[in-house]
Amino acid sequence: MSQNALPADPTIDEIRGALAPVIGRHAGFDGWSETAVHAAADDMGVDRDVAMLAFKGKAIDMIDAWVEGVDLELARRLPPETLNAMKIRDRITALVATRLEIMAPDRESLRRALAIMAMPLNLARAAKMGWRSADRMWRLAGDTATDLNHYTKRMTLSAVYGSTLSVFVNDDSENFADTRAFLDRRIDNVMQIEKVKYQAKQRKAYTPSLSRFVGRLRYPAR
Repeated sequence: MSQNALPADPTIDEIRGALAPVIGRHAGFDGWSETAVHAAADDMGVDRDVAMLAFKGKAIDMIDAWVEGVDLELARRLPPETLNAMKIRDRITALVATRLEIMAPDRESLRRALAIMAMPLNLARAAKMGWRSADRMWRLAGDTATDLNHYTKRMTLSAVYGSTLSVFVNDDSENFADTRAFLDRRIDNVMQIEKVKYQAKQRKAYTPSLSRFVGRLRYPAR
């Protein structure tokens, strides 16, 4: 993940955004902890107390900011002109695979983050973060759905991404080949579901309406 340079008089949000990827690098050794925040602050030349204030001293806030940084880096690496040249299946695959590439150097940090996100106290926050990332990936892929499809697509991608992360953090295969194979199978499943949904929608569009038929019997066209 690219390191963000801080302006001369940064806001708390700017400090949080700049520190998040650096904390992510330290969290693999120090955990999502005060120690990691202090180390990142020292690296970036930020006052330690200000750095702690930016994250309220909470691990889940550090992780949330880190995930936000991954989202932003993903958009930078896969701009619209790159994604628009792909089929929709390839766009989603590329988006998830690129997210994994961004996090690969900090895989131990990710492992620790997943453990913290799985704590009962953090489940709602973790679900919100997963939804946000899925929504951003679909938007990057060009999705403009506003009906029920908007929600089902994001729920499905959240599930695919979450299960892929579980494989990824334990994958010792060369170049994460096992993770990529798992992701390809899951994406195939998603595309099959989308195909069935599309076919069902098409059939419904051409299915005669009983109410319209009865109405025509009662009130024939003149």
